[in-house]
Amino acid sequence: MDIKLELVAVPVTDADRAKAFYERVGFHADHDVTVSEEIRFVQLTPPGSACSIALGKGLTRMVPGSLDNMQVVVEDIEEAHADLRARGIEVTEIMDMPWGSFVYFSDPDGNGWAVQQTEPRTAR
Repeated sequence: MDIKLELVAVPVTDADRAKAFYERVGFHADHDVTVSEEIRFVQLTPPGSACSIALGKGLTRMVPGSLDNMQVVVEDIEEAHADLRARGIEVTEIMDMPWGSFVYFSDPDGNGWAVQQTEPRTAR
C-alpha cells in the first residue's frame, strides 16, 4: 500500500499576503477558491514537488506562525540560496551539517522552512 503526503496546511493570518509571499518564493498557485465567508482554500505547490501546501481561512486550528521546520529539498543549495535572495526572501547563510547543507527562512507569519541539499557541500 502506498501512502503519499500530498497536502500540508500552513496556518496564516492573511491569505493574500501569504499567497503573494509563497509565489515570490517560487511556489505555483494551483487553486484559490472562496467556498463561503468562513472558508477560503489556497493551494500552492513548490516546483517539482508532489506535495502542496494549503492556506486560507477555516482550514486548520493551528495558530498562525506555529508551523516549524517544514522542509523542501534541492539539488544545489548555493543556487537555491542565491535564487531566494534574488527573489527578496530573507534566508540564513548556508549551514553545512554531516547530513546535508541547509538554509532557513520564515513566511510573514513566522512559519519556518528549511531548504536542504541532502549531500553536504563538503562531500562534493
